[in-house]
Amino acid sequence: MSNLPWLEPYWQHLSDYSSQNRVPQALLISGHKGFGKLQLAREYTAALLCDNPQQKGLACECCNSCLLFKAQSHPDFIQLQPLEAGKNITIDQIRQLITRLSLKPQFDGYRVVIIEPAELMNNAAANAFLKYLEEPTERTVVILITDKPTRLLATIVSRCQKIAINQPDKAALNSWLKQHTQQENISLILSLAQGSPLLALQYANENILKLRNECFEAWLNISQQHIHPIIVAENWIKLTEAPLLTWMTTWIIDLIKCRFPINSDGLYNPDKKDHLQSLVERIESKGLYELYDLLLIRQKLLDTTVNKQLLYEEILITWSDLNLRNKT
Repeated sequence: MSNLPWLEPYWQHLSDYSSQNRVPQALLISGHKGFGKLQLAREYTAALLCDNPQQKGLACECCNSCLLFKAQSHPDFIQLQPLEAGKNITIDQIRQLITRLSLKPQFDGYRVVIIEPAELMNNAAANAFLKYLEEPTERTVVILITDKPTRLLATIVSRCQKIAINQPDKAALNSWLKQHTQQENISLILSLAQGSPLLALQYANENILKLRNECFEAWLNISQQHIHPIIVAENWIKLTEAPLLTWMTTWIIDLIKCRFPINSDGLYNPDKKDHLQSLVERIESKGLYELYDLLLIRQKLLDTTVNKQLLYEEILITWSDLNLRNKT
């Protein structure tokens, strides 16, 4: 895991499982988005499938099993995800998986299943999967990956060995990002990614700061009644990859923080402190907290088939009304 150095201690933990012949039948890897959970799981999968593991338990990358895994055609590897973006993992998918797992692995080593994102199993699927965990099949390792472990059944979590990837050291992440991008404002980008290094690298490569600045400007124009919130919502619905709800949430959090003496370093958006400070002087605290609650509630709908334009309209109209209320 030298390319993702913050994962090294977690890899060592997984490697110890193998070297001590304690490979778990169910493993739960959790942590915020952009920390490399899937990369860690795939690296461990490759090592478990490898015919000739190397030093530190890494896969050799040249045996028959490794070549099959690289070609995504290894018969003893299964990756289970929703069939469509925004959909759940269904009970039919879990039933098909269990049927497949009832057969012996084709090779002499382990069979590995990755379920990601695991929290998207619907209730029926989760209960069916729980029954499998109660009587797992031989030489099979199931790896669950999730950003939201609290949304998994407690009975599933209790049957898993757990690896929770924590926030890496900020200085180390700054150094790593500087090695992988020529983008300036590394600290600001890392703050916008809420400390997630891979997400920060994606932001740097996509020049996300420019887009975020444009969205912030539109958000300010709504507060000044210079543009109607529905027009902004119509424009934002086209920005399918932009984390708009996350951005708005951090703007509201920073507005609340700006009510108190605080250094720019304590803000998610330190470059916007002057704009935020001028806004907060004319907005009531109660309205900010209500909008913050609304954002948190609507954030939970993003993984569903919710109408995002209506969602943005509701939030932006609430933001407009909040500013208008304090002008009268």
